[in-house]
Amino acid sequence: MKIAFIGLGNMGGGMAANVVKAGHEVNAFDLSDEALATARDNGCATFTDAAEAVQGVDGVVTMLPNGGIVKSVYEGSVIGKAPEGAVLLDCSTIDVATAKEVIAKAEAAGYDMVDAPVSGGIAAANGGTLTFMVGGTDKAFKRAEEVLNAMGKAVIHAGDAGAGQTAKICNNMLLAITMIGTTEAMKMAEKLGLDPQKFYEISSQSSGYCWPLNAYTPMPGVGVESPADNDYKGGFATALMLKDLRLAMEAAGSVDAKTALGKHATEIYEAFAEENGGLDFSAVIKTL
Repeated sequence: MKIAFIGLGNMGGGMAANVVKAGHEVNAFDLSDEALATARDNGCATFTDAAEAVQGVDGVVTMLPNGGIVKSVYEGSVIGKAPEGAVLLDCSTIDVATAKEVIAKAEAAGYDMVDAPVSGGIAAANGGTLTFMVGGTDKAFKRAEEVLNAMGKAVIHAGDAGAGQTAKICNNMLLAITMIGTTEAMKMAEKLGLDPQKFYEISSQSSGYCWPLNAYTPMPGVGVESPADNDYKGGFATALMLKDLRLAMEAAGSVDAKTALGKHATEIYEAFAEENGGLDFSAVIKTL
């Protein structure tokens, strides 16, 4: 397939490279000259205009910062510019309402489109081991699946348009809550005199088992290797976690969902992000 890839940031650059590795031809677009140079090194053809990049392609993948930019790119550079038979895949994490709106406009113009946000972070983007949560029709999902498989280890059809975004923000709200709980437990155990490694060995094999503890241990030198062992650099930035939490709170408010812990997690990350937005979200342990 010939794929246009729009948005080559920390996640998109590695994702586009894996689409090339899977044997597809990639037209890459980004506003950053450095990102375009990296894309060329990875085998992509590069463009300085998104509308030109989507000419003659079989599919379009976008990985963009927020819903406003996603809407602008699709309305201005994709819908009506890409061939009508192209399948459109937005892998950004945005609000559910905008995802549904953009997909509706694309479908009205004759396109199949899915919202397909990702879980896994930069390392998984580079390694092709992302998890995709996909919203859209059965037909659109089946068409998008081949492209998504080139970038991920798991591609799950969550439901209709917007379901992918719903899954992503609920998942990340849960992740934020459990990360804060994990850091609190580890620091409390340490202050009570228990060796943090011993706490890890016990809790990771008992009822305290959870992803932040077992797969992403937030304390340096304890448990598995993680961003904590690199001074909390790399991984999933606190600013991005805060973005997802705010999207979750917005969505919760729209349906009157009760999210007391989600709200408190948002408040904790808002305070922490003021000076630490670039650190991995597990660095919230520094507040303890």
